[in-house]
Amino acid sequence: MNQTARSNQAGWLRGRPRSALLLCVIITLLAPSIITAQQSNQAGPPPIDERYQAELIDSVSAALARTYIFPDVAEEMSKLLRKNLKDKKYKELTSLPEFTMRLTEDMRSISHDLHLGIRMIPPGYVQEEDENYKEEILREQQFENFGFDKLERLPGNIGYIKFNQFVDASFGGPTAIAAMNFLGHCDALIFDLRENGGGSPSMIQLLSSYLFAEPTHLNSFYVRESDSIQQFWTQEYVPGPKLTDAPVYVLTSDYTFSGAEEFSFNMQNLNRGLIVGDTTGGGAHPVTTYLFQDLNVGIRVPFGRAINPISGTNWEGVGVIPDIAVPTDQALEHAQMLALDTLIKSKTDEQRKFSLQWAYDNFEAELNPMILDPEKLKEYVGDFGPRHIFIEEGSLIYQRDQRPKMSLAPMEEDLFRTPDLDYFRLKFVRNDAGVIIGLVGMYNNGRTDSNPKD
Repeated sequence: MNQTARSNQAGWLRGRPRSALLLCVIITLLAPSIITAQQSNQAGPPPIDERYQAELIDSVSAALARTYIFPDVAEEMSKLLRKNLKDKKYKELTSLPEFTMRLTEDMRSISHDLHLGIRMIPPGYVQEEDENYKEEILREQQFENFGFDKLERLPGNIGYIKFNQFVDASFGGPTAIAAMNFLGHCDALIFDLRENGGGSPSMIQLLSSYLFAEPTHLNSFYVRESDSIQQFWTQEYVPGPKLTDAPVYVLTSDYTFSGAEEFSFNMQNLNRGLIVGDTTGGGAHPVTTYLFQDLNVGIRVPFGRAINPISGTNWEGVGVIPDIAVPTDQALEHAQMLALDTLIKSKTDEQRKFSLQWAYDNFEAELNPMILDPEKLKEYVGDFGPRHIFIEEGSLIYQRDQRPKMSLAPMEEDLFRTPDLDYFRLKFVRNDAGVIIGLVGMYNNGRTDSNPKD
């Protein structure tokens, strides 16, 4: 993806205005306070003339000079904006959204910082001290289940957790704790961050605390304005069981951004989890927000940078490189296979190994499907006691008595699985002449039952 396309995709805090707005308020626990310019009584945006453009660029430049993590880059950005204004390059921009987008693109052409951005805001867009506003934010977060989208116990006792934002733990903590307790007895964990645009370090800290036995240094933030460093460590105590021995897999995409990248980068550098999927978006700078309400504009300014305690680096501009690079839409299946393979190798109980191998073979067959010649399928058609095999719309179908029909997918010649029942397979039996004379129902607990062909 080129820089322009990536910038457009990033949008205003990754296209989630309200959730992102909450992030802006929360993240300032590390930052200077949100700066709000004098409130205007205007009913609408001011005219976008040269005077307005100059005033906005002056305001933006002052914010950058005061706060942006790299002072030399801030100066370069300000010089470019002022030069473009002097050269009349903004003259034809009479729409405020169009003008703010152009300023954002120009700043990013220097900084390549996807956290940095300017956007039009209506009067009173952020009222961080207003209790009604806070209640509105909380109601919306509750409606979105604080970003937690899906929990599931997958075949092989693998826990799966999909959440789309790291909501501050003061809001989303109870939901996160409930999620981790639901998965508390799983043998492996998959965190799906493919649609996660980031959020608060406090939620990263809480979730990570379930994965480490002892307090562990996760990440640090350097804050330019105070010339200080704030460290984030896991908590020694969490409600419910920890999963310190469970293999961890983190699913990523090019949408995965900011706090979701931090979680991934932490797990990778601490050798606590494998990253599976695509390279992430590349935003490692926490932000604060300046609101110029008399200009109807807000600007997000990165005020610090992440410093990983292991590598001394971060993922800014390069993203988190996956350990296992696979297409985004196949990341879950690949992670499941990796988890199952790891668990198979670690178990000594033969029954447990059998069920894990069963699940592994199902995924392998799904990722690498076998195709049989249509003429070959006809060999399997017939009645086998209460079991009936027939072809419908070109597919082999299984039905027992009057139960629902199920499609059959070949795993190898004469061995079929049904995607509808992951614990069940059918194996056809041939005589010495190669003629099918029966079938065997196979189950993931090792049980079998047989039926001769009628």
